[in-house]
Amino acid sequence: MTGMRVGVGSGNPVKRRAVERVLESSRGADLADECSENPTTVTVESVPVSSGVSEQPTGHAETVAGAENRADAVLEAGAYDLGIGIEGGVAGFDGADGFFLVMWAVVSDGSRTSRGAGPSLELPTDIATRIASGEELGPVMDDVLDAEGVARRGGAAGALTSGRVDRADALATAVAGALGPFVSDLY
Repeated sequence: MTGMRVGVGSGNPVKRRAVERVLESSRGADLADECSENPTTVTVESVPVSSGVSEQPTGHAETVAGAENRADAVLEAGAYDLGIGIEGGVAGFDGADGFFLVMWAVVSDGSRTSRGAGPSLELPTDIATRIASGEELGPVMDDVLDAEGVARRGGAAGALTSGRVDRADALATAVAGALGPFVSDLY
């Protein structure tokens, strides 16, 4: 009996759920079958590790570095076939005003590393101003929504889209993109 072990570099259940969605099915095709030789089981485990970046990554470079650090730390933490790091941050874009919520994922098997980005959502001006002054997005969203633990549920993505895209869906897009070179013959 063979099995594939996938470690997600976070204790956040939303990040684990995002990875499970991608590995279980992508429009009906089981991606796990393409990543490992005839696995009979695929186990996705949360592996709480440090991102090695600030609590509120700012800019694409810092956000990508956080995801890379998480993926590497997963592989160092145990016998995983894939280490997956996911990091959310805020960043600007050339040609667009304001701050955007950005999501990056990194998938590594120890010899290959790939990156993918999720959707980017423009932050409302009042939230962007608070982030620019040094606050973290998660606590700001909790304050704005008068709730606790928004980041562990629908996230800012869910709030900013009125539930049309929740955090797990948005992160799953980044994970699917990062998984591409492991499952597509185009790379």
